[in-house]
Amino acid sequence: MAETKGVLLPAYVLADESGSMGPYEEDLSQGLISLCEGLRAEPMVAAKLRLAVLGFSDDVEVRLAVADMRHETSLPKVEIRGLTNYEAVFDDLLGRIPSDIQWLRGEGYKVHRPVVFFLSDGQPTDPRAWRQPHGRLTDRAQTPTAPNIVACGIGDAEASTMVEVATRPEFAFVAKPGTDIGQAVAEFFHALTASLVASGQALDSGSPQLVVNRPDQFSMAIDEVG
Repeated sequence: MAETKGVLLPAYVLADESGSMGPYEEDLSQGLISLCEGLRAEPMVAAKLRLAVLGFSDDVEVRLAVADMRHETSLPKVEIRGLTNYEAVFDDLLGRIPSDIQWLRGEGYKVHRPVVFFLSDGQPTDPRAWRQPHGRLTDRAQTPTAPNIVACGIGDAEASTMVEVATRPEFAFVAKPGTDIGQAVAEFFHALTASLVASGQALDSGSPQLVVNRPDQFSMAIDEVG
């Protein structure tokens, strides 16, 4: 049996590209650039990660396919458009994640449970339809490669919705009232980079674990639900 090349953590960034994000398109782009550059600056960590960036509105567009940031030279570009369709996100991931993991395993890697970092500035325009594919995606009996989902809400995104999207209550965050949305986007990407670096480092330890950092100016969504 061939020796494995090592263990990888696939990470998916789901960025809201709906129309209401229009004023913050530059913040979103700069956040993605800072994420990519932050991982490139940590090549030992980047070797343990595979990053994908997906933009969502009415549908899902691939901004960066599963990539090794040590070798990836392109930068993801966002495109503001359409509504906030959560069902499209989870339908897409239902097919995408198992396929990606099968490919990575075929390349000779062991694959850690993937993580999804979900950023939305509004309530879903399909308030009920998204729950069925989300349930299938996160049910490890139906989807053995079910990801951990970290959900961060800014703007009009409600804390209760982020708690529903996240796979654990402590993985759901909302920007504190009055927080500048552009600043909240920057803090999301700062925390995301730190989380991936720490998680990548943990893969080399005897107890690999997913590390999730709360972004500055965000609170635990579960504390806001009432």
